[in-house]
Amino acid sequence: MDQKSEEIKNRQQEIEREHEEKQRKADETLHKLVEDIDNHPDDYRTYYDLCSFLVQLHNYTQAEELMMKALGLFAGRSKKAKETLTYGLGNVYYAAGEYDKAIEQFNSLSDGDMKTDAYIMLAQSYMAKEDYKKAVVFALTAQGFRRQDPEINYLLASSLLALGNFKEASEFYDKVLAAKPNDGKANFDRGIVAMVLEEDFSAYFDKAKSNDPKYFEKGQKRLADIEKFIQVKNKK
Repeated sequence: MDQKSEEIKNRQQEIEREHEEKQRKADETLHKLVEDIDNHPDDYRTYYDLCSFLVQLHNYTQAEELMMKALGLFAGRSKKAKETLTYGLGNVYYAAGEYDKAIEQFNSLSDGDMKTDAYIMLAQSYMAKEDYKKAVVFALTAQGFRRQDPEINYLLASSLLALGNFKEASEFYDKVLAAKPNDGKANFDRGIVAMVLEEDFSAYFDKAKSNDPKYFEKGQKRLADIEKFIQVKNKK
């Protein structure tokens, strides 16, 4: 066997070992979470935790079944339990790409104690549906409760960017970067806005490339599209 073939074989074996180790850890975590439910059957949080882990494993059907069962068990016991489990079910649908179902769950929480979290997820759900106007509405509502929250401000900025409201988008990206100056995604998106607004953009892209190279690489097509947009605008 030549050196190249040996390297390929060794790499394949390494990948297999990594996969087996991940699977072993996942099985251990799953076993512990199921055990927690058995040991604490009256604690709704154990169901929520197991559901969240099933979502991480992309086991959406099992996660949905678990949340429906938990809602049947706890919905009549406490408002907190019902809201938390409803939020969990909404997250299952969101992760599975069933955005209309997710929106239905999050909408039902708009008057409860989890309303800010629900508004954030409503904004994300509408963004995923490319309904950016509604995404802005819910992100603004959430921002009214947490004005300096970088997650909310990023959602708001991204929705405004998608709508072509570049100046407003820049203001919210600046809020994100004030809280998280090295955020790669926010720096890249702010750089795009800066290009359109004919501001200096190089520092934003340098930080994006340094702090989130994957997002920077993924965004190259967007960058090319923006450059074409600017060229057309300048010609006009």
